[in-house]
Amino acid sequence: MKLIFIRHGDPDYVNDTITERGKIEVEALTERVLKWDVDEIFLSPLGRAQDTAKPYLEKSGRHAETLPWLREFNGHAIRPHTGKQALPWDFMPDFWTNVPELYDKDFWYKAPVMQTGDVEEQAEWVYEEFDKLLAQRGYIRDGRVYKTEKGNNKTLVFFCHLGVQLLILSHLFGISAPCLWQNFFVAPTSVTVVETQEREEGRACFRCQKLGDTAHLEAAGIKPSRSGFFEEVYGEEKFDIF
Repeated sequence: MKLIFIRHGDPDYVNDTITERGKIEVEALTERVLKWDVDEIFLSPLGRAQDTAKPYLEKSGRHAETLPWLREFNGHAIRPHTGKQALPWDFMPDFWTNVPELYDKDFWYKAPVMQTGDVEEQAEWVYEEFDKLLAQRGYIRDGRVYKTEKGNNKTLVFFCHLGVQLLILSHLFGISAPCLWQNFFVAPTSVTVVETQEREEGRACFRCQKLGDTAHLEAAGIKPSRSGFFEEVYGEEKFDIF
């Protein structure tokens, strides 16, 4: 089974939609996705993901299911350097790299900083709902692998967000979510492809083929957006020519 995660187009967070730049990105993305043999499509309920999927759904005549837990990850914790609630990947490097628990694949959300909010509850919700979705399609989680009586070659597409996408990948690969959140980036409209490998009968593991692929943008002469990526050099103004 193949899982394809697509981040929404360049975001207008204030209005929960995509920018004019995002609309151009989505045009290129749509032409790419129309070429795929897709079995099922799932959407985040947030506007920027819905607006990213809409052109593809209209052109293909396909139906998509909206899943509440596929929204951008909604867990919050207190930021040590501000004392205010924030998303759990919005920590300064000098803080999070010195918290050993955040590197623990099984207990990262047990770290004291994560316990200042609802991160554990929200993460467990996403993990549980994602595993239910896989179980309904014949893949049942068993420890860190998935049992399957008979695998399949279906392709499932998820239009969602950076944070929740990396959280799901952390669950599939046995890597702490903070390690992915802090060290990896997927640009708007980028494509991440994960596929099952069944090297032993009745056992399936997932392996990443592509992470944050933006070939459709490059082919259209569009520079990928850096939305969600911080400055390359401290104190330097970031130039993102479009």
